[in-house]
Amino acid sequence: MALLNILEFPDPRLRTKAKPIDNVDGRIARFADDLLETMYDAPGIGLAASQVNVHSRIIAVDVSDNKDQPLILINPEIVAREGEIETNEGCLSIPGFYEPVFRSQQIEVNAINRDGEPFTLQAEDLLAVCIQHEMDHLEGKLFVDYLSSTKRQMIRKKLLKQQKQQA
Repeated sequence: MALLNILEFPDPRLRTKAKPIDNVDGRIARFADDLLETMYDAPGIGLAASQVNVHSRIIAVDVSDNKDQPLILINPEIVAREGEIETNEGCLSIPGFYEPVFRSQQIEVNAINRDGEPFTLQAEDLLAVCIQHEMDHLEGKLFVDYLSSTKRQMIRKKLLKQQKQQA
């Protein structure tokens, strides 16, 4: 397994729309393991392939307290939504910022697992929010897109300043 480099906002590669995965093979399974390892190391509760500059429709999620319930969703598709919940969201690609965002409280998702088997998942609350957040990445969308343009620009400027200081 390998740690992957996480892109940071405002990197334009984060805006690339991911393509469906046609064949789940050993290469995809190893990449899924790398995504999980990178997510746990960051540390985070979700990571999309788009965040590591791989523009394929795959996300890794684990919202468990003990980090022992990893989920890999390949070609995820939300087929049902219910309710609304507001949570303070953060993002590994937007480090240090947490802002309120509204999402569906309950979702039903069809996806493929790392072994190539289709499955359906019912998710609610934090798991539902996390999956929706990561699926946004696959569309080239970030949680800051839900904020006002003024707030988004403020975050962008602060991150650019931090990135210059680290370079």
